[in-house]
Amino acid sequence: MRVIAGQYRSRPLRSLRGMDVRPTSDRLRETLFNVLCAGDPTALAGTTWLDLYAGTGAVGIEALSRGAAAVYFAESSRAAAGLIGENLGSLGIAGGFQIVQGEAGKALRQWERTGVAADFVFLDPPYRLREEYARTLEALAGLKLLRESSVVIAEHEKRFDPGAEFGTLRRYRKLEQGDAGLSFYR
Repeated sequence: MRVIAGQYRSRPLRSLRGMDVRPTSDRLRETLFNVLCAGDPTALAGTTWLDLYAGTGAVGIEALSRGAAAVYFAESSRAAAGLIGENLGSLGIAGGFQIVQGEAGKALRQWERTGVAADFVFLDPPYRLREEYARTLEALAGLKLLRESSVVIAEHEKRFDPGAEFGTLRRYRKLEQGDAGLSFYR
């Protein structure tokens, strides 16, 4: 696993053994960022990201590599949260991020209280925890963390549909690649 593009391009990222942490594949991450950047390498400059169920932190680190100003990571596993810190440290990233070791909903409420406003939210719960998609998307729709222009992206199994509508969030695009899918909401 590696950083795809930007300042930290081709630098390796570590992962944990086992299936509890299932990093977003390099290929799917590349597709995601190609869609978001639409050929403009500066498209993410200065943006704020929430990386929920962050695992290795690969998506948020990719955003930082491509110019994001801040990434807020939420990860319930203590080992995985520690690994995110190690991956950031191995790249020499010392600021522009916050890691919350805890449940995604708790992190969202904490960030709302401190006035965080995200341009992009990426969520990738363990595929077996299907109820987490609705729970998290409904929470995002109800909290004051999103701007009108914010984009929420959910990675999921291709054969699972997380849903098209959650409060004010509506899916506007769905991509499939291999066994995975990406649903984009506004």
